[in-house]
Amino acid sequence: MPRHIGIAACSAEGAALCYRTICTEGPALMGGHGHPEVTMHTPSLEDYMRRIYTGDWPGVGALMLESAEKLKRVGADFVICPDNTIHQALPFIEARSPLPWLHIAEGVALEAKARGFKRVAITGTRWLVDSEVYPAKLATHGLDYRRPTGEERDELNHLIMEELVRSVFKPSAVATLRRIIARMKDEGCDAVVLGCTELPLIMDDANSPLPTLDSTRLLARAALRRAAA
Repeated sequence: MPRHIGIAACSAEGAALCYRTICTEGPALMGGHGHPEVTMHTPSLEDYMRRIYTGDWPGVGALMLESAEKLKRVGADFVICPDNTIHQALPFIEARSPLPWLHIAEGVALEAKARGFKRVAITGTRWLVDSEVYPAKLATHGLDYRRPTGEERDELNHLIMEELVRSVFKPSAVATLRRIIARMKDEGCDAVVLGCTELPLIMDDANSPLPTLDSTRLLARAALRRAAA
């Protein structure tokens, strides 16, 4: 039997894309209409944001731990979190978690290395871009990176938090993202991490100035492989 996947969700659109990817790509591994059993737990996004806005990362971790505990009780074998930003709270609770976690940035770093990229652009919320979530994992695999400027981080944060997580998708958001990615391409980046799980809803290889590393779908595929192993 495939392992039971637990999803510790944060924002709805990214979690939904991750869930759909698991279910729609599962048959390629399992045949027919098969996919692993999946259970998702989602606290109110406001509960997360109240802690994020005050820099209470141990508090963010506590919410993640509550999700892991509930997922354990319903039979999940491991946990994924389709939210890049809150991964910076994972070190606070990983050792106490009742279930193992797959790290979203690890899957992205492995994909970047496998595809031969050398220097990747990081996009996402201000909290994610300011953090070491991606730099630490990329460095482990010998990969260089570039971050957006301070002004660009503010632009990205606004379009993610005020538009994408609210299911608002505008051409202006695509244009902003393309401009920021193009500038980092000029800095020598050869790929871009879509480091917010909502970003793949508006950006992909067809409209990006750089090849994309889709953190949402890469996490879903890593979970599928883990479940089927």
